[in-house]
Amino acid sequence: MATRQTPTERQQRLGAELRRLRTAAGVSTDYAAGLLGLDRTKISNMESGIRVVTPERVRTLASNYDCADPAYIEALAAMADTSERGWWEEYRGVLPSGLLDIAELEWHANGVQTMQTVHVPGLLHTEDYARAIFAAVLPPLSRLEVELRVNHRTARRRVFERANPLPYIGYVHEAALRMQFGGRTVMRAQLEALCVESERENISLRVVPVECGSFPGAGHALLYAAGPVPQLDTVQLDSAHGPHFTGAEAQLTKYRAHLDWMAEAALSPEASRDLMHTIARQL
Repeated sequence: MATRQTPTERQQRLGAELRRLRTAAGVSTDYAAGLLGLDRTKISNMESGIRVVTPERVRTLASNYDCADPAYIEALAAMADTSERGWWEEYRGVLPSGLLDIAELEWHANGVQTMQTVHVPGLLHTEDYARAIFAAVLPPLSRLEVELRVNHRTARRRVFERANPLPYIGYVHEAALRMQFGGRTVMRAQLEALCVESERENISLRVVPVECGSFPGAGHALLYAAGPVPQLDTVQLDSAHGPHFTGAEAQLTKYRAHLDWMAEAALSPEASRDLMHTIARQL
């Protein structure tokens, strides 16, 4: 089995799930190693995502860890399948790995919900709007680095163009719709694009109006990706140092509650579209 120097977030999550199953079953790394005919250090490397594990070995480990959930086992085996190369790998070594991890997370999700308070949802950025955001990064990015990020962000929209378009719910605060990144013309075009995208059957955009006042989450940008089984749901949060990912049940529960609050407070998709049209006309 090959090793990796820098495992992806998806590979680390697979390893973490295998570790969780093993410890829940009260099984030692020595026992797990014996199941596969390996030494114990290789089990530790599997569980950290450094060492490649095949789908067959995932099934062997899970069944011997007394996992009685076949859907969960097959979802883990699918995570171990490396037969297909994702489009985001074109950017490996060129862009920060965290950006590629977000694209991979979206691609494999059964559905995505996001909450944005400063920017409009990333999957729906126009090129000019994205360019304006990346041009404002500190320390400043070179023109090439900005364009690479814009191209990557645009490529993430492939989740909407494939045979099974990604189901997507985006909650966006009204304040984000009124911030003029790139100026009036760029922002007007971005709002008009949002209105068009919101007509898609698989996309729901809902605005949290300023009249709501305070809201949970302290303004953090949030992405909640539904996995093939609930145990593999993932939350991604933005930070100044790059994206942060978590699959801890306590965190998933907390952010599900945040999204439930947004669903109650936000305008309907139709009223949200009307508000976006109104703001666009005011620019």
